[in-house]
Amino acid sequence: MLEKGLVQVYTGDGKGKTTAAFGLALRAAGQGNKVLIYQFLKPPSLELGERLAVERSGLPIRVESLEAQWHLFRSLHNEQDLAAAGAAVKDALARLTKLAAKKTYDVLILDEIVFCLSLGLGRFEDVKRLIEQRDSGVELILTGRGATPELIEMADLVTEMKKVKHPFDKGMDARRGIEY
Repeated sequence: MLEKGLVQVYTGDGKGKTTAAFGLALRAAGQGNKVLIYQFLKPPSLELGERLAVERSGLPIRVESLEAQWHLFRSLHNEQDLAAAGAAVKDALARLTKLAAKKTYDVLILDEIVFCLSLGLGRFEDVKRLIEQRDSGVELILTGRGATPELIEMADLVTEMKKVKHPFDKGMDARRGIEY
């Protein structure tokens, strides 16, 4: 449906990157676009509110997750988890590149791919290939902390979420329905 798709990056250490991407997905679907949200480092076993809401909505938004065991804190120090996640990220990017080239979806959201790159779980070259090989009508949204200058240069729109204050800093746990 889109004549000209752009590349958007939502990055920074503040809250709201995924929420913004899901909001864009709702807007796009509301206007008749086909949307795929691919969530990296958020396994299907996590009961995430935004994912549950989309699944219940009946909107033409498909949500998929990386098929790799991942725990945000433990996996960062586990060589097996890191290796498995890295292989899964590579496979997912190859598949998503093909979908983007064929314009299977009008809007393609790669949630946490930027964070994967910053952790070394994905290669910038693979994301660059996806950007360059996508159909010109595919809108591409990349989220996650740690966007590099090279990725920012390739993007058409970059939004940085900046943390000013957060309850986590005082030891408050994530709350169901608000943080997840």
